[in-house]
Amino acid sequence: MKTTEMDTPARRRPARRVGMPSSELAGRLGRLVAERRAQGVLILDLRGLSGACDYFVLATGLSESHVAGLADHLDDTLREEGIRPWHVEGRQNRKWILLDFVDVVVHLFQAETRDYYRLENLWSEAPREEVRTADPDPGTPFGDGSEED
Repeated sequence: MKTTEMDTPARRRPARRVGMPSSELAGRLGRLVAERRAQGVLILDLRGLSGACDYFVLATGLSESHVAGLADHLDDTLREEGIRPWHVEGRQNRKWILLDFVDVVVHLFQAETRDYYRLENLWSEAPREEVRTADPDPGTPFGDGSEED
């Protein structure tokens, strides 16, 4: 009997993969995109609200090429440190690129796509931190840096 795609089990989400606390990774990712002039960089703390991940990092690029460049910057910078996303989606259309680092998921949008999906409104009860382009240190953790695992 021939197996089909429906017969193949879905890939299981791995356990934590990065050797740093998720709050530190979220802060670092937010500041890395902010240093590349992403707009509206927002970190949402989903701990206690979602079992899927600890943090979302949301950011808006000014064009398709800017969104792609932001994703490339994150990927290239973290790969140099041995950190790779578990899963990436949206590189083809570049209107919404998702980089899944397991505990932290980065959403890079074009403005109209971010306005349409409004993830920050969907997770309105989540504590949040805005990351300004002027923030100097990409290694600063989100919030107080404490982990609740």
